[in-house]
Amino acid sequence: MEIKEINNRYSELAESECCLSCGGAINYAEPQTGEVCVDLGSGRGTDVLRMAELVGETGFVYGIDISDGMLDKARRNAEKFGVTNVSFIRCELEKLELPDKVANLVISNCTLNHAAEKQLVWNEIYRILKKGGRFVISDIYATSAIADEYRNDPVAVAECWAGSVTRAEYMQHLEKAGFTIVEILEESVPYKKGNAEVASFTLAGKKDGCGCSN
Repeated sequence: MEIKEINNRYSELAESECCLSCGGAINYAEPQTGEVCVDLGSGRGTDVLRMAELVGETGFVYGIDISDGMLDKARRNAEKFGVTNVSFIRCELEKLELPDKVANLVISNCTLNHAAEKQLVWNEIYRILKKGGRFVISDIYATSAIADEYRNDPVAVAECWAGSVTRAEYMQHLEKAGFTIVEILEESVPYKKGNAEVASFTLAGKKDGCGCSN
């Protein structure tokens, strides 16, 4: 799916009342005072602003999105509520415009499945996390491989199913990135979406751990 198509689709949705998220990663994330947090696929900035309040003036939160419309809306929301310890950045998930080892916490809701190169995304998450830093990611996986005809269909990808990979492949991406402690916090039963059967789950993990629990 082309970046331009993603930008156009989600810019149109920025001013709507549509709910775009498939999970509640922030409900498990527990941002702490003074921490630096990152929201991948931050949309209108709702979770960024929530985390900004929790980390306080000594903390900071970055919102990452590819949609100009969503970023504009998020910046307006931050200005409206007088939130200054945030920054919204337009960049691809596969190449985050953030320094190495900058974040204590990375969250995301139903965004990583859109990425064309998911291994690169997980490599980037590992890169930007500090030692001992953690992630909480809500996303979806497919119970069987998605047919190639749907993987480049902009509408199907935007509907959060055509870009999904199997659970086994998903976990391999984490392991290859360097995450060896991974916990499944919640997981749905499989359900139909478009021309696929998928399931939602929320994962948590830490950088520089050992062992695996899933």
